[in-house]
Amino acid sequence: MNIQRLFVPVPLAVAVWLAAAAVAQPPPDPAAARAAAEARQREQDATADTPGTGPYPAIKEIDASLPEHVIYRPANLAALGAKKLGIYSFGNGGCTDDGASARLHLLEIASHGYLAIAPGRIYNGPGKTERPPRPVVTDPATAPAVTHPAQLIEAIDWAIAQNSRRDSRYFGRIDTSAVAISGYSCGGMQALMDAKDPRIATVVIMNSGFFINGTTRMGGMEATKSALSALHTPTLYVLGGPTDIAYANGMDDYKHIDQVPVAVANIAKGHGGTYWEPNGGAAAQVVVKWLDWRLRGDKAARKEFVGPSCGLCTDPAWTYESKGLDSLP
Repeated sequence: MNIQRLFVPVPLAVAVWLAAAAVAQPPPDPAAARAAAEARQREQDATADTPGTGPYPAIKEIDASLPEHVIYRPANLAALGAKKLGIYSFGNGGCTDDGASARLHLLEIASHGYLAIAPGRIYNGPGKTERPPRPVVTDPATAPAVTHPAQLIEAIDWAIAQNSRRDSRYFGRIDTSAVAISGYSCGGMQALMDAKDPRIATVVIMNSGFFINGTTRMGGMEATKSALSALHTPTLYVLGGPTDIAYANGMDDYKHIDQVPVAVANIAKGHGGTYWEPNGGAAAQVVVKWLDWRLRGDKAARKEFVGPSCGLCTDPAWTYESKGLDSLP
């Protein structure tokens, strides 16, 4: 059976589960889905931010010059010294406007010297504000998108501009050639739609992928597998194993990509991944190593992905495949 939808365990994301039901599967109960989302909201609100395991403890904030995004950065930028921030633009699960919906993951990335940016505002946990009321959604499949692929590009534009502004705290602190785009579930689709941008140096797709057959319609986006031809940089897929509702789609993406080096790493966590484990869990660690290799040329990080005894090849928690990575420096 071809699964053609991506579920997202984030607060109130039921309104943006924009995909077709699998054949013969009964429709979801809206009341039960909302109750489950509200329970997740309470659990996430009670979860503290983690500063990350990297050398630069991280914070999240809203910057007045980019008010519809949440920024994750090292708390003490001076501690970076001569090291410059890479850019990690991230699409939220469910294409939600909760820019804190993957905050533990993004804080971990930032703690390793990256500027991570997600669209939306802080709608869970520390610093939470209340989301403005919305119309009642009776059919999640036709609900309007609340974030868009253009916002991931807007984040990149903003970061590059900040690097050149003398009155910015980021002046001269950003490596504008070290740009990654990423996203979770529906947010991964946003990243794939943006991947053609020539400034992007690598792509990380998490618990996501285009539908195997036909047109993917989700979050206001429409695309087929042919959109994968726009990928022009090394690409990593991080999936949750066979119980991840995006597994079949992501693995099929991997099979179709042949113009750029690509890897796929699976951990048996389902579609929920490790986003809400302390410091973003094991998946965040893999993403950090990928970024360190692809954006910074870190030789030790390369060993996680390349060679018969690579870190992911020998870690029993992961199932790993790659194509073309041996050719990369």
